[in-house]
Amino acid sequence: MTPSDVKATLSFSDGSPSMDLPLYKGTIGPDVIDIRKLYGQTGKFTYDPGFLSTASCNSTITYIDGDKGELLYRGYPIEQLAVNCDYLETCYLLLYGELPNATQKANFEDRVMHHTMVNEQMQFFLRGFRRDAHPMAVMTGLVGALSAFYHDSTDINNPEHREIAAIRLIAKMPTLVSMAYKYTVGQPYIYPKNDLSYAGNFMRMMFATPCEEYKPNDVLVRAMDRIFTLHADHEQNASTSTVRLCGSSGTNPFAAIAAGVACLWGPAHGGANEACLNMLGDIQKQGGVARIGDFIGKVKDKNSGVKLMGFGHRVYKNYDPRAKLMRETCHEVLNELGLQNDPLFELAMKLEKIALEDEYFVARKLYPNVDFYSGIVQRAIGIPVPLFTAIFALARTVGWIAQLNEMIGDPEYKIGRPRQLFVGAAARDVKPIGQR
Repeated sequence: MTPSDVKATLSFSDGSPSMDLPLYKGTIGPDVIDIRKLYGQTGKFTYDPGFLSTASCNSTITYIDGDKGELLYRGYPIEQLAVNCDYLETCYLLLYGELPNATQKANFEDRVMHHTMVNEQMQFFLRGFRRDAHPMAVMTGLVGALSAFYHDSTDINNPEHREIAAIRLIAKMPTLVSMAYKYTVGQPYIYPKNDLSYAGNFMRMMFATPCEEYKPNDVLVRAMDRIFTLHADHEQNASTSTVRLCGSSGTNPFAAIAAGVACLWGPAHGGANEACLNMLGDIQKQGGVARIGDFIGKVKDKNSGVKLMGFGHRVYKNYDPRAKLMRETCHEVLNELGLQNDPLFELAMKLEKIALEDEYFVARKLYPNVDFYSGIVQRAIGIPVPLFTAIFALARTVGWIAQLNEMIGDPEYKIGRPRQLFVGAAARDVKPIGQR
């Protein structure tokens, strides 16, 4: 990372001396002004709530251009990866920087698939939860508990520990998510089967029972694999920033990932597809397709408080590139399962049509996002709505790990310590209780 010849000059109208700030150019994307010496030289901080204009790190992993609707993993467009690679190839790319050749892919798959089992005591840990607990509450506990079982890979500063923790987390997340599901529905846990694909193994652990042989449906397995790939990483979003901030303290990898799981739970982040399906369910209860006009009217009324979930995106000011891919998968799955005429899916497709054609939504670029389609796909497959965010966490685990590893390997990394603009009471004396 070398500074540009161009510098930014910060000047003050109160007569304080001006200051030159180095400027860095990325491979692509906006230039970055280096303000690290700002406080030392001026005694001033910058103010940026939500870090909307602040680069907290330099990274080589994921790049997003929200205006163009572009998402790159290590330089590869998501459109090409989703079509030409499976999820474990994408994991390899995110972790090691390049796509694997045939031998590397086989070795990586073998390593991952032979770490899919979890300690049997996890079953007893699960029994401590109520059966109606939200799966994300369960997952936060289970992922954090992994550090209690795998003491040999908890040193975040040891590259070997980080690598084995990465393999274990990627391998065990499908097992933990399916166990959380089976526990809530009162079915026996299904052990992993290492000769299946990553997504196929997950589908079997979710939906098989000891009563009969499970036959994976290739269309549904492919859909699940695509969901994993499209959610594998997304630059410095809230949960990734949480993982980096948590990991900056030197905590173990399992704890850092558990922090990411907890952050992802929010309805504005990983819970968006759950919120979207709940919205569709509410419209359905109020009359379905026949009443969709009333709902759209409320969405357009700023005073109604009604929000359109699953449309638009914080970063993508154009079409979400993942949504186009997920839309294809969505229609493929609905056709495969013969659900085109299901009332809820009919409602979803009607809402999609309105959003793509209505001038109000088009002008505001409120296109359907990836959460809209992935929620519909998961419900069609048979995954209960509360489990959607847990599956998002499963998919995003590799991105969190890649970002965490990158931060630890960065010689400039320090423990995260945001600053503040304090607007509370100045120093004052405590009065005796009788004088208050």
